[in-house]
Amino acid sequence: MSGWLGQVGALLWKDLLTELRTRELLGGMALFALLVLLTFNFAFDLRIDNVGSVAPGILWVAFSFAGILGLGRSFVQEKDRGALDGLLVAPIDRGAIYLAKFLGNLLFMVVVEAIALPVFTAFFNFGIATPQLALIIFLGTAGFAAVGTLFAAMAANTRARDVMLPLLVFPICVPVIIASVAATSLVIDGGSLANRLGWLEMLAAFDLIFGILCFVVFEFVVEE
Repeated sequence: MSGWLGQVGALLWKDLLTELRTRELLGGMALFALLVLLTFNFAFDLRIDNVGSVAPGILWVAFSFAGILGLGRSFVQEKDRGALDGLLVAPIDRGAIYLAKFLGNLLFMVVVEAIALPVFTAFFNFGIATPQLALIIFLGTAGFAAVGTLFAAMAANTRARDVMLPLLVFPICVPVIIASVAATSLVIDGGSLANRLGWLEMLAAFDLIFGILCFVVFEFVVEE
C-alpha cells in the first residue's frame, strides 16, 4: 500500500513540478475564468433582488469552462511528447496514474476557484464566502474532475480532442453542475438546511459513484 501511494505521490509531484516550471496551465485557467466573470458582469445588470437566481449559474459557468481548459491539457502534453507511453510501460499501477492525474486536476481547479471567487464577489457586490459554500465547491469540483480526468485520457488519443472533451464531459457532468448551482443558490438566498443537505447528498453520491467507476475503467481506457 505504501508503494502504491508512493507512486501516486511521485506522479502528482511530477505534474506539480512541471506546472511550477512552466506556469502555463494555472495562468491560462485563471485568466479564462476571470474573462468569463468580466463578460457576465457587463452582460447582466444584477440587482439585489435577482442576484441570487443568476449569480450561481455565472459562477459555475466560469468554474466549469476553466476546468475543461485545464483537463484538456492534463494528458495532451504527455501524449504529444511520448511521456504517456513511458508511463504505461513503466511498472506503475494504472490506478495510481488516474488518481495522481485526478488529484492534480482537482488541485489546479481549486486554486483557480480560490482566485476567481474573490473577483466574483467584488464584481457582483456581495459576499458568499462561507464554509458551506466551500464544501459545495469542493464536492462539485471533485465530481467534475473525476469524470473529466477519465475523458481527458480518452480524448488525448483523438485528433479532434479539443472538441471531443467538452462533448464527452458536459453531458455526464450535468447532474453535478445542476446540483452545485442549486446548492450555491440556496446558500446565497439563505435556503433551508434540509434543501441544502439534499443537494449535498446528491453531490457526494455523484462523486463516490463516478469516482470509483472512473478509477476502475481508466485501466481499460489507456490500454486502448
